[in-house]
Amino acid sequence: MLSRLVINVWDFLDPFNCNNDEIVRGSKAVVKVTKSILGRRDLSRNTIQFLCMTFILREDDPISIGHAVAHAMATQKVEIAEFTIFCDDDDLVIYGRRFMLFFDACPNAFGGLTRLNLENLRFGESDIPNVLNTCKRLNHLRLFYCDSGSCTVLKVEHAQLSELAIVNCSFERVELNSFPKLIRIIFEGWISFEDPLSFGDVLLLDTVSLTNVSLSWHKMIKLSKFLRRTPSVKRLKLGFNSEKACQNALFSYLWSHFLSAQPIMSSFVADLGSTRMFDGKAGICVPPIKVCESK
Repeated sequence: MLSRLVINVWDFLDPFNCNNDEIVRGSKAVVKVTKSILGRRDLSRNTIQFLCMTFILREDDPISIGHAVAHAMATQKVEIAEFTIFCDDDDLVIYGRRFMLFFDACPNAFGGLTRLNLENLRFGESDIPNVLNTCKRLNHLRLFYCDSGSCTVLKVEHAQLSELAIVNCSFERVELNSFPKLIRIIFEGWISFEDPLSFGDVLLLDTVSLTNVSLSWHKMIKLSKFLRRTPSVKRLKLGFNSEKACQNALFSYLWSHFLSAQPIMSSFVADLGSTRMFDGKAGICVPPIKVCESK
């Protein structure tokens, strides 16, 4: 019999009174419920189709959750397992260290994950590669407001990952060295003066979404160079929410450079979404539109 188990710390918190005591109480409730449900299951008959845990990095609560999840993974089949982990204040360094203590204490739980969402954490230079090396089943990773300190380059690879989202993370550059099964990437909010993202082995990459507040001092991204190693891309979404995109130049560039650089592309969609494009005349702003479709 297939089953689903979703435990979310927000279901145990009072949204109108979410102070420190309330967060402590809610986190303890998540631990109690997780241990109770996973501990009493009839392990001989059940498969967990979907196990989704959302919790806060507080003291030893995550380790208790991790051990309960690891036990479930060891005694029955868990098809999809997801952790969404966040902290309750803005001290990225402390919570980054706390996450790595949790990770080191629960390698079997992380080894069985297929989806991982991390928020507001600062990692050491080798931490994210080490996490990916342990999470061998992972097919979805989302990093939100994470970094490894100032001016750091994140170099990563993974054999199974098919979806990657890096949102508002302060890496100087992200190098995707080898992701042979990567299909979709979302990359939003970078601060680099250079190209913020580079591709290695990503031969199955189908969908790319790039969004940034692109100011005049940011480096112009040349699509033909930026995506030259992504021959299978069929869907491209661009969102540059300020003065950087010039309408006429962008239209011409997409047609003459990007399409010609990808001769085997069967379809192409570039959607500028919320981009504000100026037509070269002061004070005139062209509304967001779909640039082109080619099939």
